[in-house]
Amino acid sequence: MKRRTFLQFGAVGAAGTLTGVGGLLSWTPRARAATVSAVYYITDGYVAQPDGLNVYFKGYSGSSSSLAVPGAPLIAQEGDTLQITIVNTLNSDHSFVIDGMVDSSVIGAGQVQTVSFVAGSPGSYLFYDALNAPYNRLAGLHGGIAVMPAGSSNELYPGSPTFVQQSIWVMTEIDPAWNDRVRRGLTPDTTFTPRYFTINGRSMRVPGSADYGNPDIDSGYHPGTRLSGSIGDRTLVRILNAGMATHSVHFHANHVEWLARNGEIRPDIWKKDSLMLPNNRGSLDVIYPFEPPPDAHPAVTTGHYPMHLHDEMTQTAGGGLYQFGIATTIAFE
Repeated sequence: MKRRTFLQFGAVGAAGTLTGVGGLLSWTPRARAATVSAVYYITDGYVAQPDGLNVYFKGYSGSSSSLAVPGAPLIAQEGDTLQITIVNTLNSDHSFVIDGMVDSSVIGAGQVQTVSFVAGSPGSYLFYDALNAPYNRLAGLHGGIAVMPAGSSNELYPGSPTFVQQSIWVMTEIDPAWNDRVRRGLTPDTTFTPRYFTINGRSMRVPGSADYGNPDIDSGYHPGTRLSGSIGDRTLVRILNAGMATHSVHFHANHVEWLARNGEIRPDIWKKDSLMLPNNRGSLDVIYPFEPPPDAHPAVTTGHYPMHLHDEMTQTAGGGLYQFGIATTIAFE
């Protein structure tokens, strides 16, 4: 079994432009566009789920001997030239696509292909394998990219409300029977029945479970999913949906500022505690303000609160493990 690993890419001409999934996205604005280079290896392997079942996945990984689901996120500036090399280590065809920016077309078994393209409009995008749709994408070949406005470190788009820090959440659901058919080179032939639900490749754990508090496994503690901040640490959360299900994303303690859905900038900034995340490559961009929770009596400035989904199945794993699905912790430090 390949161990889950996480990417930390280097950049050409732009320090800190690419980031691993180990924590917050790091970004330093530049006066000029740059050329950004990265390498993904298309690999496969197994990842143990909360009920102990080992499920087959493919991923855009950091080496030929590792497995990363999702692939490590990229961050670039509008106008940058991105040169992404894809090394397909498998014996099946794959691709690398960012809607509106790049489509590698077929990358054959054992082939290496470099795609070069210009980062488009500021926003949040999913990169994914468009071949054998949607099965390769659902089996793990997906990840997120953040495109920053030129010269800005704290805006989603020019003139947007500002933030202090930012994260990417990639949500998806898993039908192990479908993944196993993909492993065997077959087309899934059953009704899609998701049994596991993940955020950045992880699911929540509860007190008493063996992996509770383990940052490598528990989405409530992994720094790439856990929202941590003090009062005023306004956090942009780029939420991407690689899966087939529509979700209701619910935040506790604060309402979020809703900036965009599916890349479309909202004309008015609404404050909401629950938002609909569209399926099949849908996206949301929100700012969690880290303000004193308005309904807390007496007033508080520290504490832990949940982010979870208001669709019941996503809070389970294996068909019954409650609170082992898509959720994380919002930590006021």
